[in-house]
Amino acid sequence: MLPKDLKQIRVLILNDKDDLSRTLFRLDQGFELQFRLGPSLQGRKVTVKTNYPPEGKRFERNTFRVLSWNVSSGREDDSDKFCSLDVKVAGSYQYYFGFGDAEKSGGGYIVINPLLHVGPDNHVLPLDCVTIQTYLSKCLGDLDDWPARLRVAKESGYNMIHFTPLQTLGASRSCYSLADQLAFSPEFSTKGQNYSWADVGGLVEKLRREWNMLCITDVVYNHTAANSQWIREHPECGYNLVNSPHLRPAWVLDRAIWHLTTGIVEGKYSSLSVDVTNESHLNAIRSLLWNDVYPQIKLWEFYQVQVDSSVDQFRTLLQNGVKPDNKTGERKGLHIVQDILYRRYGSTVHMDSALETFVPRSSSPQDIEECCGLFREKLQQLNEEQQHIVHQHLEQAANCIVGNITYERLAEHGPKLGPISKRDPLVTRYFTFPYQDMTLEEEMLLLDQPEKTCNFLAHNGWVMGDDPLRNFAEPGSNVYVRRELICWGDSVKLRYGKGPEDCPFLWAHMRKYTEITAKHFHGVRLDNCHSTPLHVAEAMLDAARLVRPNLYLIAELFTGSELIDNVFVNRLGISSLIREAMSAGDSHEEGRLVYRYGGEPVGAFVQPSLRPLMPCIAHAMFLDVTHDNECPIQLRSPLDSLPSSAIVSMACCATGSTRGYDELVPHQISVVKEERFYPKWNPSASPASAGEVGPQSGIIAGKRALNKLHQELAAQGFIQVYVDQVDADIVAITRHCPSTHQSVVTVCRTAFKNPKTHQYSADVPPMFIPGTIEEVVLEARTVDRHGGSYEKDDNYINGMPEYTVQIKEHITLQESTVVKQAEVTSKGRSEFVQEITFQKLTPGSVIAFRVSLDPKAQKLVGAIRYILSQFSLKYRKGSIADENPPEVLKMPLAQLMSKLSLADMNVLLFRCDAEEQEDGGGCYDIPGWMAFKYAGLQGLMSVLADIRANNDLGHPVCANLRQGDWMIDYVSNRLTRREGPLAQVGQWLAAMFAYLKHIPRYLIPSYFDAILVSTFTTALDATYKLMPSFIQSGSSFVRHLGLGSLQMCGVGRFPALPPLSVDIENVPYRVNPITGQKEQCCVTLAAGLPHFSTGIFRCWGRDTFISLRGLMLLTGRDTEARNIILAFAGTLRHGLIPNLLGEGRCARYNCRDAVWWWLQCLQDYVNHVPEGQRILQCPVTRMYPTDDSEPCKPGEVEQPLYDVVQEILQRHLEGISFRERNAGPKIDMNMRDEGFNVAINVDPETGFVHGGNRFNCGTWMDKMGESDRARNKGIPASPRDGAAVEIIGLSKSTVRWIVELGAKGLFPYDGAKVHRNGKEVFIAYAQWNEQIQQSFEPCFWVSGEPMDPNEKRPDLVHKKGIYKDSVGASSPWCDYQLRPNFSIAMVVAPELFTVDRAWKALEMAEKKLLGPLGMKTLDPDDMVYCGVYDNPLDNDNYNVAKGFNYHQGPEWLWPVGYFLRAKLYFARKQGEETYAKTATLVKNVLSRLYTHLERSPWKGLPELTNENGQYCPFSCETQAWSLACVLEVLYDF
Repeated sequence: MLPKDLKQIRVLILNDKDDLSRTLFRLDQGFELQFRLGPSLQGRKVTVKTNYPPEGKRFERNTFRVLSWNVSSGREDDSDKFCSLDVKVAGSYQYYFGFGDAEKSGGGYIVINPLLHVGPDNHVLPLDCVTIQTYLSKCLGDLDDWPARLRVAKESGYNMIHFTPLQTLGASRSCYSLADQLAFSPEFSTKGQNYSWADVGGLVEKLRREWNMLCITDVVYNHTAANSQWIREHPECGYNLVNSPHLRPAWVLDRAIWHLTTGIVEGKYSSLSVDVTNESHLNAIRSLLWNDVYPQIKLWEFYQVQVDSSVDQFRTLLQNGVKPDNKTGERKGLHIVQDILYRRYGSTVHMDSALETFVPRSSSPQDIEECCGLFREKLQQLNEEQQHIVHQHLEQAANCIVGNITYERLAEHGPKLGPISKRDPLVTRYFTFPYQDMTLEEEMLLLDQPEKTCNFLAHNGWVMGDDPLRNFAEPGSNVYVRRELICWGDSVKLRYGKGPEDCPFLWAHMRKYTEITAKHFHGVRLDNCHSTPLHVAEAMLDAARLVRPNLYLIAELFTGSELIDNVFVNRLGISSLIREAMSAGDSHEEGRLVYRYGGEPVGAFVQPSLRPLMPCIAHAMFLDVTHDNECPIQLRSPLDSLPSSAIVSMACCATGSTRGYDELVPHQISVVKEERFYPKWNPSASPASAGEVGPQSGIIAGKRALNKLHQELAAQGFIQVYVDQVDADIVAITRHCPSTHQSVVTVCRTAFKNPKTHQYSADVPPMFIPGTIEEVVLEARTVDRHGGSYEKDDNYINGMPEYTVQIKEHITLQESTVVKQAEVTSKGRSEFVQEITFQKLTPGSVIAFRVSLDPKAQKLVGAIRYILSQFSLKYRKGSIADENPPEVLKMPLAQLMSKLSLADMNVLLFRCDAEEQEDGGGCYDIPGWMAFKYAGLQGLMSVLADIRANNDLGHPVCANLRQGDWMIDYVSNRLTRREGPLAQVGQWLAAMFAYLKHIPRYLIPSYFDAILVSTFTTALDATYKLMPSFIQSGSSFVRHLGLGSLQMCGVGRFPALPPLSVDIENVPYRVNPITGQKEQCCVTLAAGLPHFSTGIFRCWGRDTFISLRGLMLLTGRDTEARNIILAFAGTLRHGLIPNLLGEGRCARYNCRDAVWWWLQCLQDYVNHVPEGQRILQCPVTRMYPTDDSEPCKPGEVEQPLYDVVQEILQRHLEGISFRERNAGPKIDMNMRDEGFNVAINVDPETGFVHGGNRFNCGTWMDKMGESDRARNKGIPASPRDGAAVEIIGLSKSTVRWIVELGAKGLFPYDGAKVHRNGKEVFIAYAQWNEQIQQSFEPCFWVSGEPMDPNEKRPDLVHKKGIYKDSVGASSPWCDYQLRPNFSIAMVVAPELFTVDRAWKALEMAEKKLLGPLGMKTLDPDDMVYCGVYDNPLDNDNYNVAKGFNYHQGPEWLWPVGYFLRAKLYFARKQGEETYAKTATLVKNVLSRLYTHLERSPWKGLPELTNENGQYCPFSCETQAWSLACVLEVLYDF
């Protein structure tokens, strides 16, 4: 069992409509795959199914099982919900998911890599270690001789052998034309000894055990040899004219072309002889096709209608009065229906369509004949259209025939077949013809004899540019008639049908073939993969994996599309795709392929063990040349073989070659024509020996060293790759180990052109290699030797004796003959570079250096890794303990972090630029890029998260880190300047950075990130330990929202709250750095970042108390919450608490709702905090004991909190009326004079708190017009005067609570004395409570019923089934506007609402107001609705100028919290079904919010969005009440 932090877990996010069937995901065995729900699926009842079998069960491709969900947090949101697979079995597995009525809403595939084992101890051979060599099996000779010939692979350093098929070959002797798939070829047996598959299996096992070599072979499913006995006995297994009659026209054309061949051979055509040597001959052939062949065979007749008989049939129907049957479902209009048997003139038309289209005017014979005449004309027209289509086919056929002849007989790179003959016909035949020659006319008669036509079998081949997912031999394809097939005349294409039931013999035969192969070989190469029907390959490979679960499957694809490649890799579970260096036209492209096919960049970031599953490319098997392609020596030069092999060997993937390449065989070893044997291994072989090879033959010695190096690099974790194009011919490739930081740098000087005929530059640029060169791993170059010139041997596949490799291995720099000198230079204090000057890096040369960090850097990196290993064991490798570490590093970081308070964490993790500037600093700014969002660690982590996932080492952050220590110093210095535990954390970071600064600069981004990740995660762990179990054990979303408390709650440089009573316990103090005086330093809550974070604009009464429950009480910050409640209580004036606090001295008492939010928070505190009622007894130091008093000194006037509450209630009942102090532009430059008059009272009839006027805005929708141009200046956009619905809910909640407190003896007042009509009266709180209860629905419910007695203004109703936004507004129509505020009242005072009415109103709000993230602030049907907020815009539009529509449509996030809570509350009262649907809605909304929060660099939720969730640049990026209200949903859910 791996330690938790080492187990590799990949997370795949599922989203609705996500079809990932063409996306490749690869995993190693032992990984865990987690499926998690994306935003579009959270909250839905999603089912995930997979055909990955349960442990111990066999794989069945079409058997899917349901994966069970894990909800680790036990909470109701889906942010952590996952189902998982522990992948332990190699292969390809499908998954899909659905919800509701949709069985499949998306899906894809997972490919699990096989585990390969070699040696007597069965040790694992990683896929990237594979070095393979291909052998043409027929060139191995007797089985007894195989070990001697195969030893060449072993001694050349390969660890895998690929055999072409070992079965009996067909007549053509092509390695891939098999006569009998089940028989081991007798040609490998000796006289008196018949070898079998068991003997081969024994040899394969011996190679695995004793030579540490694996063996694979080909499987060929697409065709069989044309002379296979079994295909003659079972012609139904091929495409013949009986089971595939659509091929009949193509067969006729094929036979006609064959007869054209015989005619040319027999001299029938004066215009053309058997020798085709120039363009005129090609024109003559084209002319013969058009003038002789095509007119004779009349292929168009196979597609046409017999006109006369069709007209006769139509006439009979008309005469009999037959009416068309309109229920046939056929498409309208007359069209030809192709005869499925493809007989001449066998096609038809639908007579129902004919009867519908051609209607006689009457039933008279004359009208019927007239109609038949029109019908005849239409048929003739349709036949002409068919003839035109066939003409196009024949044009293409002529082009393909001529093109084929050009390649085979004229092209320089073609086979140059010579004269036309029956052995080498004009073009390859497309069909078998197992009968004696006859005339074309006689052959045409065979078309009506199925016992004969079943034996005319289509040959196989490939089609250039065709869709590889389409079977070109099936109906619908015209490949054969258009002659587009590049045909293999020795093979018959196999016809499997849709399944075993369509061709039982073929499926059984090929399954047996597969099982034999899988039994004896460790893997297979799927030949002709791109043309093999996918369902066939799937079934056969399933059978193979039943025999050998860790089957290694390779294939070569020619689809031309990575996405289509992925289809094959996914469906078949291909382990490695063959890629070829020969596809590169120059060394630059060759180097690019190395970079493309594997490895991370050097200096890549350390990835977490749990991370997203990322799409990838197919694992590559990168070969210098494949066995069926041209010889590189023919296209390049012999000297290029070694450096190109070295380039390939440095790739971080499987690599390999084909036998003959290393021996410098200067021609292609033909899979068809080659019959000679491979030479055997002899360590002492002489250059002149054709039948033997040894270490000095060709480049074998060099290849052995390169293969050994390749395997060592993969086995030891050199997974990082850097490719440097030094000049046009020199490529330097670095492989780097990220744990030990050793590198191997291989410099290859290619020789694409022969140095004997091409002048290469004598100037070789110097190389600069960072670090210390420990040794020259190898240096090698191809040189001439006196071994004679090449002559092709008749018996053996011999190479060029005139070349060999000079090689030295594991030598010092001083011993090198390639390196002239090596000087140590320094790039700054932390990077030592060796400058290498070359003297004999000639074309064809290779040199590889083993490089380590210089000893000091190695020690420092080791020390960093040692310290980091306290966070994760993955740093253990390469770690070295510092013998004398700084004192601060001796203590675990977690211990230091445990001393930090949550206020300290605000400094460590967050603080925006304005907050930091208040302390004289600022967020770190990268010139030419941008500043981080936070000065704390989260600012960096938000950016590094994307950089890390993509290994974006070119990012400006990485560049800044490489260029200097500025960012490093910034991170530690801003903490060390502080006092206490924060300074200690800063010292810990500074000590780690002291190591970091002196390692090579290219490693600094990776280790800087590793240090920060470790610090950040340790800080989070410490943070959550300071929070209650709701956060600690909560979902990821809950914990992210909990961090919002750290974002918003902090202590600034200057006190933001007025002082608390000195009698209050646990009030934090500090010494003012300027005055030296002791002062309180309470945490305050910022309204939003970055706009409302500092100074007088940090603390707002309304924002603070809407946010306080979510961000402080639910996160366990009870004491800090208490301090804020008491501080605001001390600022009470006029019975109100201020909106803008301004430290109490600059407070504005211009809002009606803040005091009610404060009272609601006080209620929440009492209910939530253990012994919370004690706060009511706490002393409050009053700043303004009377309305008109100047600010009092702290402690001058104090009273218990319950008296403050009583004062608030009494003042409201009495009535509040005052004019704001300093009224005018000094405090508000936009408000009109009347707006400074504040009036609030309680309606004696209803108990509703009522107030405001049309020139001020006393609720949260407080936008004041600012535009002179649009004439809205001084006019509130939404005054909401009268009785605002949320204030009624809040006041009802408070009064009810006060009554309950009084009943428990916890509140000393049961009512208040007020003056009414000149008399003092006592109003009981119970009476007030009941009054609001009785009045609410009659006043606020909009039934829309014409006779509703409670509806005073039915003319203003434009939405029924809602609650009014206010009652008694100065503009009565405003009362009837649909806004989201009523849901606040539903949450705080649900008793006001009847369930059915509440539900109707909530459904209307959902339909009209709910956006992707927030709630529209106004009904989109309202005439003044505008959902896009653009504050700076000043134009003539009254409704939008200068952001007038701030609350007239834009979608605010905090109301969505109340809406969802209300929905949940009333859904519970509607029954289980309704609640389940509501829970789905809530989860879905929450998922969108979580997605936004996760992706936001601020790690917060914004103040608002524009319509439909669009980004609003004028919104706060993270807002306290947005975070708080969503967290409350999760708490209540």
